[in-house]
Amino acid sequence: RSQGQLFAAGFALTADDLPSYGQRVQMMLLDKMEARPDVYDHVVVTELSVPQRVTPAPPESMDMVVTFRNVHSWMRQDEEAQMAQVFFRALKPGGILGVTEHRAKPGTPREQMVKSGYVTEQYTIDLFEKAGFVFEAKSEVNANPDDTADHPMGVWSLPPSLRGCKKIEAEQARRECEQKYRAIGESDRMTLRFKKP
Repeated sequence: RSQGQLFAAGFALTADDLPSYGQRVQMMLLDKMEARPDVYDHVVVTELSVPQRVTPAPPESMDMVVTFRNVHSWMRQDEEAQMAQVFFRALKPGGILGVTEHRAKPGTPREQMVKSGYVTEQYTIDLFEKAGFVFEAKSEVNANPDDTADHPMGVWSLPPSLRGCKKIEAEQARRECEQKYRAIGESDRMTLRFKKP
C-alpha cells in the first residue's frame, strides 16, 4: 500500500454517452473506496473513455496494467485498437499488461464475438500485438471447461447476470433456468500476459 501507486481507471461519469450500467458500476467503485479509506485512500481514480479521455495515467509511468472482461465491450464501440494503444502509452518499457476475457471458440467471426461477449484468444493476441505488445504467456487459471460459449444471450446467460432467466415470468421455469446456468458457472476465460518492449 505504501510502495507504488494504484490507478483505477473507470467510466467517465461526465461523458454524455455514458450508459446507465457504466454509471452504476463507477458509483459502486467509488462507494467501495470511500467506505474503506484504510485500504483505498492512496488509490488515484481516473477516467478512461475513448476518444475523450485517453490518458488514465502519465505516459510511460505504469509498471503493470490489468484489464478484466473489457475487450468485448470495446469491440461493441469499435474502440479496442484505441484502448490497446492507451495501455501501451501508459506502460513503461518492460511493463506488463494482463488481460482476462470471456473466451470464444477459435474461428468465431467478429460479429458473433460482439453479439455474444465471447472473444477468441487469437483476436485478443493480435489486437495487442498490433499495438506493439509482445505476447508472453497464457494461463488457464480462469478456464471453465463446462462453458460451451454458445448460450442464447451469450455470456450474459451465465452468472452473475442470468439475463435470459430474469425475463422468464413463471417462477418455477425461472428457477430451473437459473439452476441450469449456475451449474455451468461463470464464463470460460482466457488470461493473457503481454510485455511492452
